[in-house]
Amino acid sequence: MLDFLLRVFGRETSSSKNVAKERLRLVLVHDRADMSPQLLQELKEDLIKVISNYMEIDENALEVNLDTSDNSVALVANIPIIRMKRSSNRAEKIG
Repeated sequence: MLDFLLRVFGRETSSSKNVAKERLRLVLVHDRADMSPQLLQELKEDLIKVISNYMEIDENALEVNLDTSDNSVALVANIPIIRMKRSSNRAEKIG
């Protein structure tokens, strides 16, 4: 399952130390945020659908993470934009 998450978030495994560190980070973040990896994946897919209506993005390089500091949790998304669309898919469906 960790390999799947690493592939989804575009991270390369270079050593067992990095794998263990990333695994621990994922477990801690998900425990503190009370969000399952499956729910985070669904959130990422929904973000891709919505943002793709307005701009062309590099889905393979997209990263979505939950960061915790003190008592707060933040959703952090790194979304590489290839180009802006002239009109949204939503506008095309309406008109």
